[in-house]
Amino acid sequence: MSSTTTKTAVYTHGHAAPVLRSHTWRTAANSASYLLSSLKPDMKILDIGCGPGTITVDLATYIPDGHITGLEYASDVLENARAHAVERNVKNIDFITGDAHALPFPNDTFDVTHAHQLLQHIDDPVQALREMRRVTKPGGIVATRETDFSAMTWYPESEGMTEWRELYKRVARGNGGEPDAGRRLHAWARQAGLDPARMTCTAGTWCFHTAEDRAWWGGLWADRTLESNFAPSAMKGGFATVDDLQRVSHAWRDWAADEDAWFAVLNGEILCRV
Repeated sequence: MSSTTTKTAVYTHGHAAPVLRSHTWRTAANSASYLLSSLKPDMKILDIGCGPGTITVDLATYIPDGHITGLEYASDVLENARAHAVERNVKNIDFITGDAHALPFPNDTFDVTHAHQLLQHIDDPVQALREMRRVTKPGGIVATRETDFSAMTWYPESEGMTEWRELYKRVARGNGGEPDAGRRLHAWARQAGLDPARMTCTAGTWCFHTAEDRAWWGGLWADRTLESNFAPSAMKGGFATVDDLQRVSHAWRDWAADEDAWFAVLNGEILCRV
């Protein structure tokens, strides 16, 4: 096992109700499609930063003769993950707490190590990728997907939402993260010792434009701005006042109410053969 000193991960959002609304929407199909064609029925997978486990549970169904372990730094959210596995009657799965910087597994344990929207929130993503490489078997896969906040785009133009994005980036970096992680994945992987010649880089998107999409996406970000860990982080760091946060939240609701509104999220993706 790794002897690396455990580092502190500061998750900008936390796991408040509006955050979990977003996380529980995620599935293997809408958040890990770049990986699915590489899976085999008997694989052993580690899903790092699994949160409420919706992607983890979905991935388990692709490996009926294998096993998946979901690892999460925040132990409380794993109750949701275990309940979701039971609800889906998925049994080739377990969940544990742990730190991505120092994974509690021997070398060469897994066929696939996977992380979704994790590296942007931790203080040493290169170390996490080193750990992912260490616990992956030779010939196995390190796979990760990360949003790039600067590449998010929307219509119509909104000063309030532009203010939100710049505020979000300041708060995330103040917490030690990198909100533009998507464009850096291949570079971080190379620094972690993964071979660029055995690396596939792709990009995936989420797009929100229907009335239902707009209400859900705009509403959850309006709520996350005021009700998640983001708000105290923004105020404690001196990045925003209560009035600033309320203005940004209203901007999200105004955007969602516009029948012409459209929003796209760019995600960087890498598949690395060990």
